[in-house]
Amino acid sequence: MTEEQRVAASERLAAAREARGHDGSKSVHPLLLEMDDDSPIHWKKVRVWVKEITTELNSKKAQRLSKDVKERLEYQTLSTYLANLKRYLDSSIWLDARYGRHQEGKMGTVVHAIAYYPSGRPKRVVGWFYKDIGEYTLEMKENDDRIYGTESEYHGNKRKLHEQEEVLEDGGEDGTEFRT
Repeated sequence: MTEEQRVAASERLAAAREARGHDGSKSVHPLLLEMDDDSPIHWKKVRVWVKEITTELNSKKAQRLSKDVKERLEYQTLSTYLANLKRYLDSSIWLDARYGRHQEGKMGTVVHAIAYYPSGRPKRVVGWFYKDIGEYTLEMKENDDRIYGTESEYHGNKRKLHEQEEVLEDGGEDGTEFRT
């Protein structure tokens, strides 16, 4: 086959698959099929990334056993990212902290269960996504500080002594000798 015939055949095959309704979704986890098309980690985008990264890894095979640490690290990072993309398509669980073809996007944190301070104030972190309020912003934190007070009293892990406890000056030894 000439190159022109090969291109024409691949176009005909793609058109036939499209007409038949085959879009490659049979090997994708069912939860991913319900995802919005504009999602940054839509399964169709991830499929394209898998193909591109696979060809890039094949061209960088020599780096796998390179004496240069940076080259080996680059190969291993790309290989791990490719494995995580494939796992995402199989399980619908994103395992990486970054997303995108070149890992340009950063994943956010979604909180499913909220923890509370003893005073009743919810424990929240600026920049994290909460199901009840969305993304927690600095303005929301300032508003919470006005309502509940500042968090400074919660950050210390200093243990307060009970009324009956005391610290002995000699480091805990009260004159009794232990014999073994």
